[in-house]
Amino acid sequence: MTIPISVLPHAADLPLPFYATEGSAGMDIHAAVDEPLTLAAGKVILVPTGLSVAIPVGFEIQVRSRSGLAAKNGVFALNSPGTIDSDYRGEIKVILANFSDADFHIERGMRIAQLVVARHEHIHWELVESLDSTSRSAGGFGSTGERS
Repeated sequence: MTIPISVLPHAADLPLPFYATEGSAGMDIHAAVDEPLTLAAGKVILVPTGLSVAIPVGFEIQVRSRSGLAAKNGVFALNSPGTIDSDYRGEIKVILANFSDADFHIERGMRIAQLVVARHEHIHWELVESLDSTSRSAGGFGSTGERS
């Protein structure tokens, strides 16, 4: 699959999103900041990437946390996975949240999140009087237990 991508002037020197390994599902995306940003402990910021895309109808790009940033620094892509819709043409920005007790510094070119291209369906609701029964039915929130 080929997806058109546009690099905005403030990201001209940064690499395009890329798969870090052959088996990667997500592509790493970089921070296009002019100067280092501080993401204070317990705070949320919006980080520019300097990229815009034209996703085909029937697909979305999901913005997800990088596991290393989450595990080592307590920094997560908030609203993860975030969705970039096929009709959006603006700059991709990543909502980062710092759940640690220490400030986190974001530098130009730092890999801050990952992008996953996913197919989706548009559906139409069918209004019915009742739904078919299952063995689980309305059981939720731990109703299946904690152990096998």
